[in-house]
Amino acid sequence: MTGFRVGMGDGILAARPAAETFTRADYLGAVANRVDSFWVPDHLNQLFPRSLWKQKYCGATKLIPRIDAVMEPWTMLGHIAARNRAGRLRLGVAVTDSGRRNPAVTAQAAATLHLLTRGRAILGIGPGEREGNEPYGVDWSKPVARFEEAMATIRALWDSGGELVNRDSSYFPLRNAIFDLPPYRGKWPEIWIGAHGAAGRYADAYFPSFPHLPVEYAQRLDVVRSAASDFGRDPMAILPAMQMFVVTGRTRDDVDEALDSELLRVFGLNASDDVFARHGAQHPLGAGFSGAQDLLPHDMDEQTALSHVAEIPSGVVREFLLNGTPDEVIEQAAQWRDCGVRYMVVINVSYMQRSLRKGLMSVQPFSKIVRGLKKL
Repeated sequence: MTGFRVGMGDGILAARPAAETFTRADYLGAVANRVDSFWVPDHLNQLFPRSLWKQKYCGATKLIPRIDAVMEPWTMLGHIAARNRAGRLRLGVAVTDSGRRNPAVTAQAAATLHLLTRGRAILGIGPGEREGNEPYGVDWSKPVARFEEAMATIRALWDSGGELVNRDSSYFPLRNAIFDLPPYRGKWPEIWIGAHGAAGRYADAYFPSFPHLPVEYAQRLDVVRSAASDFGRDPMAILPAMQMFVVTGRTRDDVDEALDSELLRVFGLNASDDVFARHGAQHPLGAGFSGAQDLLPHDMDEQTALSHVAEIPSGVVREFLLNGTPDEVIEQAAQWRDCGVRYMVVINVSYMQRSLRKGLMSVQPFSKIVRGLKKL
């Protein structure tokens, strides 16, 4: 691949007046901006305290009544593909959960979308988070081991050629299992993985989304490529990708005002304690807290959530989010490019500020950002 490529994402939250109103608008925006791909997340709920989803903290509650009303990703991508004939964007899940989803079902969903869209599906996959597993009775004691077994299972099914599959596994044993869907024109969906260890063995793209620094990305990319080489794969064939959340506005003052909003500041709880330590602080949920993977925010009452917000340094929030005017965001993105990133998926979260008007007005500078990223 040559050049810098760009994808856009949407949170697939049920909105007004129709459930897919925001998602459809974001998809059409992606088509208009001529990006390469469109992405949706895989959550049963969000990684934000629902007690803060109130109009006084976020103007978008007028249009999105419930922060945890997250729609199912594979269903949504099928709906998008069927309804929108304009712009044949590639469609991906960023990323699907290997904990609560049996890998055979994931293999089937991705292969089905790939067939129906004539080769446009991308399987983004990861271990998931505690919030989407533990509350629903899924064991969360060994998410990484479970994830690695899920990946091996998907590959075994896809590579089976429709023959019976038998495979021992602590999590997903196969006993005369059959997978008979064909690949589209001989190719399965690409697999994009954020875990740098597993990416070297199984992935077509390294695709993290957790907060870290560009220089750390370069170091992890080296690990991915070394692992690929160890498994007899071409290390340079793995695409270096990244998913980033963006807060933008017409002026720097508008951006700073947005970043001071409670819902955007609480993004910081998704960072690990290591990130807090870089800014001379400790994570509000305790020393050593791992961040998004173990965050369970849904029973936080309003005052507890606000007390946590007060303990989050602004530097943590700014490190987590690409933020600024279009020129400033593109300059920040260039730092990631210089550290190896060649494909960036961006999601506009500017709507999570107090002002609904300024949140909606962020669409124009965000589009300018997307167009600028394509020129990197």
